[in-house]
Amino acid sequence: MRGLNVPSFYKNMTFKEKVNTLLAECLLEKPSIFLIDLVITDAFKVIVTVDGDNGVALQDCIDVSRFIDNDLDREEQDYSLEVASVGVGSPLKLVRQYKKNVGRTLIVKTGTEIIEAELVEANDDFVVLSWEAREPKKVGKGKETVQKELKLPYEDIKEAIVTVTF
Repeated sequence: MRGLNVPSFYKNMTFKEKVNTLLAECLLEKPSIFLIDLVITDAFKVIVTVDGDNGVALQDCIDVSRFIDNDLDREEQDYSLEVASVGVGSPLKLVRQYKKNVGRTLIVKTGTEIIEAELVEANDDFVVLSWEAREPKKVGKGKETVQKELKLPYEDIKEAIVTVTF
């Protein structure tokens, strides 16, 4: 689509379709960067949120912004464009985000509990969380520290946030 050889179907696309197509093309050229969210408001404010397997540099956001901006015509449709990386404390939305955060501590909300645990595994179907808990001793009085592990399917996760430690 870039350059002078713009396919005729591109000219018949809606503004939203053009943005989606350009964004998909851009991310093909930057395989370590992936889309988290795309919002196009009724006032044509385009908000793109991206993440990356190795984080997102400012230059990545600039590159995505320029790629989209270079092939949209403000004479045809006036718009504003904002490209940003996911913020610290933003909930994980994609399996790819879980995979990149293996080894980090998450706060995970399920339907019934909140667990702060290390993400020890993430595959396409579930995550494995590990944490220490204080439980009553099996024999005698008092409590002991035990290692807990939970295999949790993604559909059971209501929200998961990476904790930031300083």
